[in-house]
Amino acid sequence: MLFNGGKETSAIEEAGPRITETGKGDALSYALSGAWTTRTVALIDADVRKIEARKGAGAMTLDLSGIERIDTAGAWLVDRLIRSAEAHGTSAKLEGESEVASILLGAIREASDKAGDDAVATRPNFIIAILENIGRGVYAMLDDFLAAMSILGSTIRGAQMKLGRGHGVNLAAIFNQIDRMGVGAIPVVVLMSAIVGAIVAQQGAFQLRYFGADIFVVDLVGILVLRELGVLMTAIMVAGRSGSAITAEIGSMKMREEVDALKVIGLNPVGVLVFPRLVALVIALPCLTIAANFAALGGAILVSWLYSDISPAAFVDRLRLSIDLSTIFAGLIKAPFMAMIIGILASVEGLKVGGSAESLGQHVTASVVKSIFIVVILDGMFAIFFAAIDF
Repeated sequence: MLFNGGKETSAIEEAGPRITETGKGDALSYALSGAWTTRTVALIDADVRKIEARKGAGAMTLDLSGIERIDTAGAWLVDRLIRSAEAHGTSAKLEGESEVASILLGAIREASDKAGDDAVATRPNFIIAILENIGRGVYAMLDDFLAAMSILGSTIRGAQMKLGRGHGVNLAAIFNQIDRMGVGAIPVVVLMSAIVGAIVAQQGAFQLRYFGADIFVVDLVGILVLRELGVLMTAIMVAGRSGSAITAEIGSMKMREEVDALKVIGLNPVGVLVFPRLVALVIALPCLTIAANFAALGGAILVSWLYSDISPAAFVDRLRLSIDLSTIFAGLIKAPFMAMIIGILASVEGLKVGGSAESLGQHVTASVVKSIFIVVILDGMFAIFFAAIDF
């Protein structure tokens, strides 16, 4: 320990960074000495800022021969001093730098220049930024489509290979997924569908009573629920409930490298993880759609009876006249296709998860949003197709 004015000081404080002005006139010359390290640069920061504030000098010379130790923090402070001088139009020159100081200053200068270039590159023209985002979105859609087709093909091929080798499909895994995605979703699907059916019946009756056509609320509810709302609402709820679960399960396995472990032991991750879930969704979604249709019609019957004084018997008689088998099958035909879309997109997003919790959250959100978006578009395409063939 060293003593300074009766006070005990450490050796590192005694060898702290110092900067001494040695120039005369317009030319500035500074001698840097001591230890310019992370632990000591705070002691000299105020003096460096005073030098940075000086303007109008013709040239600046920095003598680094007296520096005993220097690390990245010290090199950054010296580089900041040089850049400040250059910003004020003053030429800066280094003298006596050691090999370590030269390497650090070069690295700091390169990193600072790259950061400046990146900062400029992240501020494109507004129109260019919009076009760039559109282009990136198109390429992302193409990548998602190719990944979805790859998973679909791998699923079908994997099932055929299992059957071809004499090994049956893992029925236990499929029934377990049907129980989780199908049976477990019945309460929320039935409740939501009953509420939606009741709301549609109430609003329809409220508008039709002005024309004395309350009975036509049965036609409205029957056609709308059986052709569109039943399967669409069910698919949206399954996408939010089961689609997000699939992405989270596969994504968490990807984070823990369990997917790679399956490959190492010779198993196909698509066949083990995706195939049972995809088959379960294709089976469960049509069954949930049937339950949703009955629940929506039940809610409509109750509201029509209480609100429009249409008895359940009259409602059922009118419903038999307003719908036929094509109305029922128009909704059920869509269910397997929607189930395939939900399962494939959820699996694609799950396999894209990186190694962080943030990545998992982003892909779960993307899975639900993309699934609902594609399901709604598919429903519209089916509606146009059915209208074109008069189905």
